[in-house]
Amino acid sequence: MPQKYNQKCDTANLPELVKSFRPNKPKKINETRPIAMWTEKDVSDGKIVDAFVLILRTRGCYWALHSGCTMCGYINDARMEPVKSENLRIQMEKALERYSGEKVVKIFTSGSFLDPNEIPPDIQIDILKAFDDAERLIVESLPEFVTEKRLGEIRQDNLEIAMGLESASDEILERNINKSFRLKDYMNAAERLMKMKIPLKTYVLLKPPFMTEKEAIEDAVNSIIFASKHSSEVSVNPVNVQSFTLVHHLWRRGEYRAPWLWSVVEVLKRAKPSIGEVRLVSWPTAGGMGRGAHNCGICDGGVMGAIETFSLTQDLSAFESLECNCIDEWRDMVEIPSFNRFILQ
Repeated sequence: MPQKYNQKCDTANLPELVKSFRPNKPKKINETRPIAMWTEKDVSDGKIVDAFVLILRTRGCYWALHSGCTMCGYINDARMEPVKSENLRIQMEKALERYSGEKVVKIFTSGSFLDPNEIPPDIQIDILKAFDDAERLIVESLPEFVTEKRLGEIRQDNLEIAMGLESASDEILERNINKSFRLKDYMNAAERLMKMKIPLKTYVLLKPPFMTEKEAIEDAVNSIIFASKHSSEVSVNPVNVQSFTLVHHLWRRGEYRAPWLWSVVEVLKRAKPSIGEVRLVSWPTAGGMGRGAHNCGICDGGVMGAIETFSLTQDLSAFESLECNCIDEWRDMVEIPSFNRFILQ
């Protein structure tokens, strides 16, 4: 019998519920090959440059193995068991064969680069040194692993740390996202990075489940302004529907819609004037598709292009000429009353 929404804010079963949608058996994976590699545009020293993106195959996020976030399906591409050190080195060699001296390098792991159970500390150092010539070298981590000891061991001039704060509301972190940490943990890690003079890039999530479009916009704007006080760059990540997640379950039942691209534009337009020189960007995954942030299908390409232009230039005029009949439907959606944190029972 299908589960139904209940207006009670009882989230006691959320950690188990999130994990319950995961497949029982992990798929077979070649741990000598990275998950993916590609190039894209980014900014370094105020100039638009090429960026090399590398997703290493590791054990995966420790929190996903324990429970996980409501929207995150990256564990589906992870090993779920420790990857041998020699195979991590083989992955690094394959990445270096593909690397062409791009000015920006982004290294992801579907988890935390600084987690020693994903990547042993000595290999962390070797990977970072291999890309020492890049102007910006960005790795991701949960705040649990951003310790002074670890930062002191891996510190180099081009290093930046990215953390997914998602929301500046502890209530949303707990009841909508099922995050592994709370706001104070992010702040403590941010203070350590500031003390070590290592730039912080913060991710803010747009529209986790159990939120209306209006609630999602308001929370994202507030979270960007909060995160900007600790960050050199804030990235708005609209939720995209990933398989074997609670969000995917709701989406299949018609009870979740990825955010409108108009909402992404609204968040960027409202937040940017309040954060000064801090860079604000958004690169919507699956943008313009049913599982990602999208509008009516007619204007999606133009709106996505404007979001990319703004992200590269920080010029809000990129949004001035945008128009489509579907903006009226979006405005109606923004007026829908609060969910009052509906939670599955």
